Amino acid sequence: MKNKKLSHSNLNSSITSVLAALLCIVIGMAVGFLVLLAINPAHAWGDGFVRIFKGGFYDTPYGVGKELANAAPLIMTGLSVGFAFKTGLFNIGAAGQYTLGAYGALYCAIMLKLPWFVCLLVAAVLGGLWGAIPGFFKAYFNINEVITSIMFNWIGLYLVNELIYQNGTGPMYDVRNTRTLNLGKNADFAQSIIPDFGLNKLFQTNSTTIAIFLAAVVAVLVWVVLNKTTFGYELKAVGLNKSAARYAGINEKKNIILSMAIAGALAGFGAGLFYLSNVGQWNPLNSTSLPAMGFNGISVALLASSNPIGTIFSAIFISHISVGGTFLSTKYYPTEIADLISGIIIYLCAFSMLFRGKIQKLLFKNADKTNVNAEPAPAEKANAKKEGK
Repeated sequence: MKNKKLSHSNLNSSITSVLAALLCIVIGMAVGFLVLLAINPAHAWGDGFVRIFKGGFYDTPYGVGKELANAAPLIMTGLSVGFAFKTGLFNIGAAGQYTLGAYGALYCAIMLKLPWFVCLLVAAVLGGLWGAIPGFFKAYFNINEVITSIMFNWIGLYLVNELIYQNGTGPMYDVRNTRTLNLGKNADFAQSIIPDFGLNKLFQTNSTTIAIFLAAVVAVLVWVVLNKTTFGYELKAVGLNKSAARYAGINEKKNIILSMAIAGALAGFGAGLFYLSNVGQWNPLNSTSLPAMGFNGISVALLASSNPIGTIFSAIFISHISVGGTFLSTKYYPTEIADLISGIIIYLCAFSMLFRGKIQKLLFKNADKTNVNAEPAPAEKANAKKEGK
């Protein structure tokens, strides 16, 4: 009976979480439409809202392929932030970990000409090492991980830019394009490109690879680790209460470092998926801004309530809206409106607990009432026999 009640409660909680996220999306889209109306009412529907709403489907199949290519690293950075959330930490350093992962993937591809799966592994390792540093300071010196991870975001960015650029003479630097060497246009790097298995031909792109499937597999693995393993239980226990975890015999310092290292590895892996799919090139001269993909992971994690499986869908949605924004006619609207809509949705996610509570009361107000047809509990049976006597 208890197991049935628990499973029923978990199902109700999952339903309300999904409905709350959908409500945030609907309100965000509605507010976005009002903004479009305020800017240019004559074109708000056909040239504005419809293009954003259709996303990649506005220019299919190319747009859909672009959407999937951008969703893969978003899933990984969303998992990075969400994994840390689940273990009681706030990993705002995903951008820096993503940056180190990008360098690891590109160095192995351009300089060492290693296979793509080895490049991805190195990207994850470098991202993990960069994430472990804030974890170390948190575990041994109780320094807030938000502060250290923000600092290491910028340290990582300038370090990678210098390693690639090297005053314009770096072997990874393309002077003509002011970027890293183009992996897709050089046959020497072919083994380092993630295979597409015909997806590029299907979507008429040059960057749609199996990265989206690799990211989905990792999301499922993260869900299994967090919910079905002793290791995941220990990580979450430390996040909930370090003192209680220590009393139970769990090494809280080790688990804090491991949690941040895994979060960093996920972000680094995402960078590898992005650059080894030839979606873009690293620009070392753009040294004043961190990769947006790292911060967008926070949005993805919030929209998914840090659920690893939900992260897949929230990342695809954020990518869908972003790609839709690129199809806006700049004659009528700025493309940043898509980011505005995403921002509103994420802001509303801060109130998701309130939404979930209202939805729970509305849909499941009778869920806790006793079923009159249910079989009496053993104690109730014994009391009934005594009264009968």
